[in-house]
Amino acid sequence: MKRFLLATVGLVALGMAGPAAAADLYTKAPPPMIPAAYDWSGFYTGFNGGWGSSHKCWDALLPSGALIGSEGCHDATGGVAGGQMGYRWQTSSWVFGVEGQGDWADLRGSNVSVLFPTFTNSSKVDAFGLFTGQVGYAWNTVLAYVKGGAAVTADRFSVSTTAGNVLAGVTGDQTRWGGTVGAGLEFAFAPDWSAAIEYDHLFMQDKSTTFIDPVAGFLFGSDRIRQDVDLVTLRINYRWFGPTIPKY
Repeated sequence: MKRFLLATVGLVALGMAGPAAAADLYTKAPPPMIPAAYDWSGFYTGFNGGWGSSHKCWDALLPSGALIGSEGCHDATGGVAGGQMGYRWQTSSWVFGVEGQGDWADLRGSNVSVLFPTFTNSSKVDAFGLFTGQVGYAWNTVLAYVKGGAAVTADRFSVSTTAGNVLAGVTGDQTRWGGTVGAGLEFAFAPDWSAAIEYDHLFMQDKSTTFIDPVAGFLFGSDRIRQDVDLVTLRINYRWFGPTIPKY
């Protein structure tokens, strides 16, 4: 009889515990889903705009190419605007990429010649292009990167009289190749959209330049012009053909 009572009590207790456990199973909330990390891989294209400064130093030359002396330096400053297109691939937190960028520019500047004070030397950068590789490190939706590669600028140079501003010598359009290094910080504010701020320095080397009198057409003079360019731009990129980012 005692064994029968003990068995009965055990079955009753088990029967009461069973519904309670089942109730807990149905009412307990599932664990929260962890959002997927942002992936920077894929093609992207975008627009940029900002400010630039081109530092130029002029050295007067004889027709033979021999140095006469320094004519001084000036900064050509102004706005830039253009676009970029590239591709990135991400491995763990490291991001690698290649990019091409082309910008219109309006960088202007001038200085009175130190050697020939009756003349003013002027310069203008009309456009530039960058062809670079990138290496970056990502913290989910934040990407810090460095870049480097080739640069090209479209320049114009002229000499005018200090009194009266009469044009005395011109070069026409001049294409100059050099190198560039830069760095940027980019933030993804939507699955396919990101914004960045970027700094670039262009090393455009020295180049001998011949000036022609625009009226008579004869040789006016020659200068060796050194040029560097600094750029600060804000960028907006749209990523396409990249990984699908789950939404929760």
